[in-house]
Amino acid sequence: MSYVNQILNEVKSKDSHEPEFIQTVTEVLSSLEKVIDCHPQYQEAQLLERLLEPERIVSFRVPWMTDEGKYAVNRGFRVQFNSAIGPYKGGLRFHPSVNQSVMKFLAFEQIFKNSLTGLPIGGGKGGSDFNPKGKSDNEIMRFCQSFMTELYRHIGPNLDIPAGDIGVGSREIGYLYGQYKRITGDFCGVLTGKGLTYGGSLIRTQATGYGIIYLANEVLKARGRSLKKKKLTISGSGNVAIYAAEKAIELGASVIAMCDSNGFIYDKEGLDISIIKEIKEVGYGRIREYVESKPKAEYTEGFKGIWNIPCDIALPCATQNEIDLESAKMLLKNKCWMVCEGSNMPSTLDAMSAFADAGILFIPSKAANAGGVAVSALEMSQNSQRLSWPSEEVDCRLKNIMAEIYQNMAVAAIKYGKSSQDFITGANVTAFLKVADAMMEQGLV
Repeated sequence: MSYVNQILNEVKSKDSHEPEFIQTVTEVLSSLEKVIDCHPQYQEAQLLERLLEPERIVSFRVPWMTDEGKYAVNRGFRVQFNSAIGPYKGGLRFHPSVNQSVMKFLAFEQIFKNSLTGLPIGGGKGGSDFNPKGKSDNEIMRFCQSFMTELYRHIGPNLDIPAGDIGVGSREIGYLYGQYKRITGDFCGVLTGKGLTYGGSLIRTQATGYGIIYLANEVLKARGRSLKKKKLTISGSGNVAIYAAEKAIELGASVIAMCDSNGFIYDKEGLDISIIKEIKEVGYGRIREYVESKPKAEYTEGFKGIWNIPCDIALPCATQNEIDLESAKMLLKNKCWMVCEGSNMPSTLDAMSAFADAGILFIPSKAANAGGVAVSALEMSQNSQRLSWPSEEVDCRLKNIMAEIYQNMAVAAIKYGKSSQDFITGANVTAFLKVADAMMEQGLV
């Protein structure tokens, strides 16, 4: 049995209660067989065993009080997975699905995503099973303050710099930052995704969505194609989905369908993203409200059917495992020829295999959505210098980072015997080698 398969079996046995973590480990290790063969020193140093164990997991209770004066308690987590190439960096997620397996999967993915950016940031992730939906601003503030009252002792601008994720937007970051500053008295870049009035970066809100489109455009340009007149289906309607849609439309594409957790909207003539922004960003409404402004559009309950709409390019930007094998077959049947993952691990392993067998262009999330954390790292740089860069500079840096990710993926895939179109191998190998070599050079860590 090969070293990679041996380690994978050990993880499946040891962490059998953590399916999301096993899934991401399987996806990464399956790409590394030849890399390990070419670098026997990694096996000698038992590097994979060390890489697959988080450096630290912090678990804590988060007590808070409702507006009715009742006590409530949630679980909080911070997984500090790997700091070989820099301080831990990764978002905080507030969602009922949060548990240790989900946190470990996200933190493990973050190691490689951060490595791909070329910036000096390690991998971490955190969050809580708290659900912000239906809560008042005061309840969310009290929860965030309680959460930070424990978390503050485990983070710092040179140790661990959290950001936002699902359920954690600018409002939550503001409450978290205010409590950190209140406790420590330290005004520093300990969180990213901050408001522009207190150290945030221009383009940060748009960065993940824009980055997806910049990378997709690089892939298409290398093949003599473009986004112009292509029909896109995008799941989700948060920041990632909205700004991916905005940038795609700007580059000439037509976004024909989007969704939220209740259902999806479809307009064969193309959606008006300004209306969706008004509904979701200003009014915190549901996407079904779109048809009130555009009665020719169709709304369908249940979001999964969105993958049955014929399109050229699919951008899953909602949550993990939203595309299963059945959904993948729907997309392929309807002639979808490119999938660019916006959310973290949105495709199951079976779905990824189906896409690979069909030979379509498939860009994994750790590469496609790296633009968000890249601009977070740029925000850290601005905070360190006490500067604020203009949006044009941040956007230019983001474009260059995404272009470099594409080039590195294509080169790595070819170097290790794969097609330049095998972006799964290209992304995993590129990211792994940087982290692995840093770990080797730092000794027993």
